[in-house]
This record gives sequence, structure tokens and C-alpha cells, in this order.
Amino acid sequence: MREQQYAYAKRVLTALGDQLTKRQIPAAPVVAEDGRPGLDVTDGGLRVRRVFVHLAFCWFYWGDQGDERVTCLRLEVAVERIVQAARKGWREGEQGDLGIDLRRIADAYRT
Repeated sequence: MREQQYAYAKRVLTALGDQLTKRQIPAAPVVAEDGRPGLDVTDGGLRVRRVFVHLAFCWFYWGDQGDERVTCLRLEVAVERIVQAARKGWREGEQGDLGIDLRRIADAYRT
């Protein structure tokens, strides 16, 4: 199962990277230290943010803020949103990471 998820994440990131590159947004595939596939995307100020896929929520995300994620189910919409964000420039500071622990959410409903 994990191999299939990893392969799917790589496929959608590759498709995203191809579309970003066509729109003159530099994007390069990477593997994070924890083994997750990602995409290094460079903004107009030459700052790099790493885009990941959150498979449980079907998101591309590049930080932990609400405006730093977009659905990966509609690639064209995701591409446009990421292009806009990259052209505007990534927000200042360190890149946050989504830390959604689905086990904690499930435990909250067990009573």
C-alpha cells in the first residue's frame, strides 16, 4: 500500500512540476529527508519552497497556513494557485509543515 501511495504522490508531483515549468516557474523533484517525494518550487525572489502531497486530504501544500494548500484533484486549479503564489512570492520565514495526526482526530471521536 505504501509503495502505491508513494508512486501516486510522485506521479501527481511530476505532473504538477511539468505544468509549473511550462509556465516558467522553476520546479525540481526532490525526496525529503523523511523519504517523502516533493517538488522544490522557486518564486520570483529566488526563494524555494517544497511542495508536498497530503494524500489523506488530497492537497498539494507548501506550508502550514490555510492559503498554502490547494486540492490536488483538479490539477489545472492547483497549477494556477501555485503559479500565483510563486509569482507573488513565498511568505517570509521558515516553511511550516502540516502536522495533521489522523490518529488524534479519530481518538477524539472514540468515547
